[in-house]
Amino acid sequence: MWKYKGSDRPEFAIEPKDNEESVWDYPRPPILVDDTREVRVYGKDHILLASSIRSIRVLETASPPSFYLHPSDILIELDQDEGHTWCEWKGKASYFVYKGLKVAWRYENPSERFARIDGWYSFYPGKASCFVSGEPVKAQIGQFYGGWITNEIVGPFKGGSGTNAW
Repeated sequence: MWKYKGSDRPEFAIEPKDNEESVWDYPRPPILVDDTREVRVYGKDHILLASSIRSIRVLETASPPSFYLHPSDILIELDQDEGHTWCEWKGKASYFVYKGLKVAWRYENPSERFARIDGWYSFYPGKASCFVSGEPVKAQIGQFYGGWITNEIVGPFKGGSGTNAW
């Protein structure tokens, strides 16, 4: 049973400085937060896949935010991949491929709490080159996770070594 819900930062969490956010202060269940910073996503071939100034971040305890982009901000056609997964908060996720690599996912008909991201795309920063206000995004550790780590986000983050103990 997960015991952290964003109400009390654990002792092992990094203390955020001014203009930083601790993922341990993010709530559980997650929330949606509008973000107007420029977001750009490139394929590994340097082709611009998406560009936005109206993303929505999903903030959840212990995870770096995932940035969701409106479908009209996706600049190329992505192929839908086979298979789905289930998120306890958002519902059924579908996955999308660019040049043979699974790079993105989205929720269609998510739970009521997450209806604002219905059909919006999020990209894996380990499989595409993602930028927020020109800053390169670091990928969250772990094949399953799609969190976006930027300089203002401090952890440690779920997915790293030993994090299953949290």
